[in-house]
Amino acid sequence: MSCQNAILELNKGSQLGPENPERISQGVTAEEDVRTALLENQLSLGDFVQIQRAFEPLEPSQTICMSREEFVQRMTEIVGWGTKEEYGELFDKVDAVQDGFINWDKLTSFMLLTLYEKDEQAKATVVPQWKDLEFLPVKHKDTIQKVIFLKSSSRYLTISKEGLVGIWGENLKLQETLPITSDASKLNHLWVTSMVSLENVNKIAVAFTSKEICFYDLLSKEEFPCQYKLQGLKGTPICMDYWYDPLDANEAILSFGDITGKVQIIAFTTALISLFERPAGAREDEEATLTMNWAELLSGHHKCCYTLEHKLHHGDWVRQVTYNASLDAIISSTTSNTNTVVLAWREKSKEHLKTTSFNIAQGIHAFDYHSRLNLIATAGINNKVCLWNPYVVSKPVGVLWGHSASVIAVQFFAARKQLFSFSKDKVLRLWDIQHQLSIQRIACSFPKSQDFRCLFHFDEAHGRLFISFNNQLALLAMKTEASKRVKSHKKAVTCVLYSSVLKQVISSDVGSTVSFWMIDTGQKIKQFTGCHGNAEISTMALDANETRLLTGSTDGTVKVWDLNGYCHHILNVGQEGAVDISHILVVKKTILVTGWDRAITVFRPQNFNQCFIQPEEWKGGIQHHDDILCAAFLPPQTLVTGSYDGEIVLWNSSTENAHYVLHPDYQRLLKSKSDIEPQNLLGAERSHSTHPTADQATLGACSIETDAECNNAVMRLCFLEARKNITVTGGANLVSCGGSGFVRFWDTLKKRLLAEFLAHSGVGSIIMSTDKSNRYLATGDLEGWLKIWNIEEYCLNSSENKLTQAPTLIRSFRPHEDWIGSLEMCEPGGRLLVLSASADCSICVTDVCGAPVQIFGQAKHWQLENCFSLPKRDTNLMENEIQEKSIKEIPLLSKEESCLDPSKHPLLDKKNKDSAYNVRPFEVINLGMKYKERHFYKKKPHNLYNGEVIQKSFSGFRSLSIGTLKELPEVNKPAFLLDPEKYFREEPEDKCSQTPELPSLSETLKTAFDEKNLFPKEILDRERRAKQLCQETSSEVKIKRNKKPL
Repeated sequence: MSCQNAILELNKGSQLGPENPERISQGVTAEEDVRTALLENQLSLGDFVQIQRAFEPLEPSQTICMSREEFVQRMTEIVGWGTKEEYGELFDKVDAVQDGFINWDKLTSFMLLTLYEKDEQAKATVVPQWKDLEFLPVKHKDTIQKVIFLKSSSRYLTISKEGLVGIWGENLKLQETLPITSDASKLNHLWVTSMVSLENVNKIAVAFTSKEICFYDLLSKEEFPCQYKLQGLKGTPICMDYWYDPLDANEAILSFGDITGKVQIIAFTTALISLFERPAGAREDEEATLTMNWAELLSGHHKCCYTLEHKLHHGDWVRQVTYNASLDAIISSTTSNTNTVVLAWREKSKEHLKTTSFNIAQGIHAFDYHSRLNLIATAGINNKVCLWNPYVVSKPVGVLWGHSASVIAVQFFAARKQLFSFSKDKVLRLWDIQHQLSIQRIACSFPKSQDFRCLFHFDEAHGRLFISFNNQLALLAMKTEASKRVKSHKKAVTCVLYSSVLKQVISSDVGSTVSFWMIDTGQKIKQFTGCHGNAEISTMALDANETRLLTGSTDGTVKVWDLNGYCHHILNVGQEGAVDISHILVVKKTILVTGWDRAITVFRPQNFNQCFIQPEEWKGGIQHHDDILCAAFLPPQTLVTGSYDGEIVLWNSSTENAHYVLHPDYQRLLKSKSDIEPQNLLGAERSHSTHPTADQATLGACSIETDAECNNAVMRLCFLEARKNITVTGGANLVSCGGSGFVRFWDTLKKRLLAEFLAHSGVGSIIMSTDKSNRYLATGDLEGWLKIWNIEEYCLNSSENKLTQAPTLIRSFRPHEDWIGSLEMCEPGGRLLVLSASADCSICVTDVCGAPVQIFGQAKHWQLENCFSLPKRDTNLMENEIQEKSIKEIPLLSKEESCLDPSKHPLLDKKNKDSAYNVRPFEVINLGMKYKERHFYKKKPHNLYNGEVIQKSFSGFRSLSIGTLKELPEVNKPAFLLDPEKYFREEPEDKCSQTPELPSLSETLKTAFDEKNLFPKEILDRERRAKQLCQETSSEVKIKRNKKPL
């Protein structure tokens, strides 16, 4: 951290001292008042700039030092505020070694340390807030033995005692459950005891009660093939741990403990090449399992690894084992009160381990080590949590009291220097390590069973705490820290669109809400809630006329809405089942839906005369090996679809047949509908599996089967339609992105990959969007970063070698705090804007030139012409484009697209009445006269050409040139022009004929007036009955009067 950044963070929001007397906020503690009142906490960035200038020497080789008196005198003069006593105290703090002088380096070092301590204290005192306890829908029937997170594919793995592996997406939706081995008879006779992930070689190691450890490959398309099998162990391994050197992934250590008290390690030296050596005569077949005996490893038969072990636990079951690189030692524990915790130090020059041990009364259940604090925390059976220095075995450095039952799990919250502990009475505590105090106690509604086996795992990166109770898995998720950031939606935003017809932005969220915003000011116009009940809206699309909005949801339906919130059609995508829809594409009135399957779901226009619409068969069948994530269309008939495994399939939208497959590593021609290898289809025989969801794809949850699939997964596809001469130059006309942050440019005509570059490194998958002129490309990642690239001159020509150089990066910034789920580029009023929607519940807008980021929903509305500048481009061209957009007429709706009569669909009408849509009437909103005039009193635009009005040519006549009209030859004038008096002479008033009197009505009527022919029969009958009733009533009244007694 630079000094300038440190000072900026320390004095964020502060102004110069004398001008900001009320710097101390109200309602803080006395300790905070004192800390804030310190001089170093009140100095602003401008103050430090002045101080730095005072320390600047005349020559670079010199260093200016100041004594205490000189520093106090000069600072009082330069800064202009603060007392001499305060500057004297600051000098004494900086001059900690009492040299009698300080320089600029000493002062900046002191400020950096002050900022660091301030941040650490703030982190340690923050108490996390938790969401409600949630039980995940596991399919395990026996005790869950391990929960691990795979960083490479952003997925969780769970394994139970019966050998069933659960694969979970990053959003904790169960995707698949597979047996660890296909041999069912074998699983009936053994149990799984532990599992670890070998991240550097994409494998998992599983320990069994049969005294063997099996290594399974995650790169295979089959169900967990076993590559290595280690047999002949003396005891059953019940706990394991794996570590690899991040600087040299060849160096790795697998440690495990068994029921005989042995702790053994396998140190790999060439892990990336091979974990174990294959026999010379063995076939180089990846599917063949290499079986090894533990004696072979002890004898040194395998040169790529060696073994170490110790027996200090003397027959007690080893409950936990781990290797720590900072200590270069293996830590293990048992429930015995002697040699409870053993540290086995590695000595590279010797083949044996040097051991030290801790004796803890009654033993411990678990432990954890914090490398920065250099502390070992132990979960004691005697209800205590002890903190140990690994080099001091006599007594703990701290004891945490508070549990009333034996502690069964501990784990450090490393970033905040806090500690979790969980006791047998199901009480969770969070401790402040520095003060050794319990800062939080959580007693959730855990299962009431007394006899349970508990697994405790805290995923610090995602703020998720997993606690298992036998075969149940509970989740405690941390709430995101409340920030002052403006939120456009109450929940995470999933999609954002721009309607050029309405000049409005449309957004959706996971709470099934759709909102409409004005692009001119950022004001919300209307909002529809409960569009799909409680189901998440995963994607949206507009039809070609931008008069219909299509929303796709996880409930398995796509709904077609008008822009007033009325649902006209419901497309039954999932066949009454819940599926995850990733993309909706409207191609010539035909709707294509993709996401949860390898096939394309199609809805044709002839079926749009009814409310509920069933899908039809896509003629091209299934051509993908994995789930389809995205699609794009290039008129007149080119359709492309991209999937998880990185394949891009080219289709003819008219015939619905696929003809080619593009992949970064290969390209192949599709001859027919059945030109696919059924044995390689991922999950073709897994009818019970659940497919990955679309939001998992957005979050970077790539396929677990192969790392190549993870790197090549296609998240977005965009055609470069503005490149008209692509057939001549042979350049790129298709862009894809996803995988590990790569963007690729393709030539679909020559079926080639022309360029690829790494747009975002180390953040998983990315998404993108491009403008209509294809000058700019915007990319967003999982950490909220947005980059804008200039691709106007990129890949315009074909070349033999693949281009790896990135295009010009115009702008890189972070408008969001969480992952960006949707991007859109638009040009309202000729201003090129970038819209981004994120899981942080906000929708941001900015331009490509570096304008400040605005958030939809912020209190202060913006003005489009003031906040965002016009891009630097040809002014005449820009005016023409604006004019062309403004005179664009909306074509009339076809019969299928027209609004349905609600009376014809009583069920749909009832459903819409029941839904609560918060639609704000347009008249109620204070939009201002400028907006109303612009949208309600539009004048037909025109261009002035040589003083005459000429309508802008468009459509098929755009290429015609309009020149000056030729002079016409003289023509003979007609007679009425030569002698106008003859034809237009006015007659005197007295000679004007009098207006004839109109005949009387009786003379002109051909038939007598008959009211029966004038009014409907129903009205006449009603009137006749009313007169009759009136007469009867009046006669009855007269009779009653006559009967009165005299």
